Amino acid sequence: MSDVLGFLKVIVLRGINLAIRDAITSDPYVVIHIGQQKLKTHVIKRNCNPVWNEVLIFSIKDPNVSINLAVYDKDTFTLDDQMGMAEIDLKPYIAALKMAKGLHNLPNNCALKRIQPNQNNCLANESSIIWENGKITQDMRIKLKNVECGELLIQLDWNETPNCKGLESEGTYARFNHIYIYICVQHIPDHGLGHPAQPEGSPEI
Repeated sequence: MSDVLGFLKVIVLRGINLAIRDAITSDPYVVIHIGQQKLKTHVIKRNCNPVWNEVLIFSIKDPNVSINLAVYDKDTFTLDDQMGMAEIDLKPYIAALKMAKGLHNLPNNCALKRIQPNQNNCLANESSIIWENGKITQDMRIKLKNVECGELLIQLDWNETPNCKGLESEGTYARFNHIYIYICVQHIPDHGLGHPAQPEGSPEI
């Protein structure tokens, strides 16, 4: 594990107004690729507004990787139908993690950075990177591409174990440690689901 920087939890919260691929509904699930790693959620039957609340954990060796996700409708006798896709840039989140290494005792729900939606990031609205209880998370509302409708709510959560190299090994920590200036803004998440529990059988981090 010496080449692993840390572990990224991608928490798939729920889908909103997903596309209909069966007669009147869909049986959606989400597939996420990061580098060569591929994980997926379970299938939720007959629901275009599914709540997964599911944690997918990826080991990160390269901080420049992106998240590629796709939604599918599960079919029994034919190939699964596509229900949209998105590519998520991890760089703003990784940059906030590196910058916050030198900060301590910030108030909970402090927004370290806000990312505005644009044509390149698949965000449906503003996304905030939040400090809470010593952890830094990012809530994202993703607008799916190549589909008539549909959004996903996800959360990013970074974790490092003693055997990880850590983001400091990338050489950015020293550059930001003493010069990072932040504006702390109280943030109230709007997805209303809170922090999901880790599903049974997932590794503890």
